[in-house]
Amino acid sequence: MKPAELLTKLDEPRIVEAIAAAERNTTGEIRVCVSHQRLVDVLAAARRHFQRLKMQRTKGRNGVLIYFVPLTHQFAVWGDIAVHEKGGNELWRDVVSGMTPLLKEGRYTDAVVFSVGKVGEVLARYFPPEPSDRNELPNRITRDS
Repeated sequence: MKPAELLTKLDEPRIVEAIAAAERNTTGEIRVCVSHQRLVDVLAAARRHFQRLKMQRTKGRNGVLIYFVPLTHQFAVWGDIAVHEKGGNELWRDVVSGMTPLLKEGRYTDAVVFSVGKVGEVLARYFPPEPSDRNELPNRITRDS
């Protein structure tokens, strides 16, 4: 699938609302990115894009990037150090195992919303909302071209 096709199949308002809903229950931050590149190492690309978006600068070091690469039919989920310390590899396995069948069925928006919800649950458990919390990063989908 071409990246442009994926973008037309994504219900962006629904995804943005899912991000906002998840972030209401946590100080954590969630971003979604669709890459237009042909990548070999999607995890390394996700890590680089995480840094380009300055997600490592969140107050609690609790940001998570959900990164799609339609050209190579891959995705990655990259979390900052505090998220990984709390959620561990189990979090990433749960997100991947829930997303994979949805993506194979072509239910792209459902896959993204699932991943945002799953990540949001973990963030809410370990990083509950605080009265002084503010949205540190925009909730929109980004593109990596």
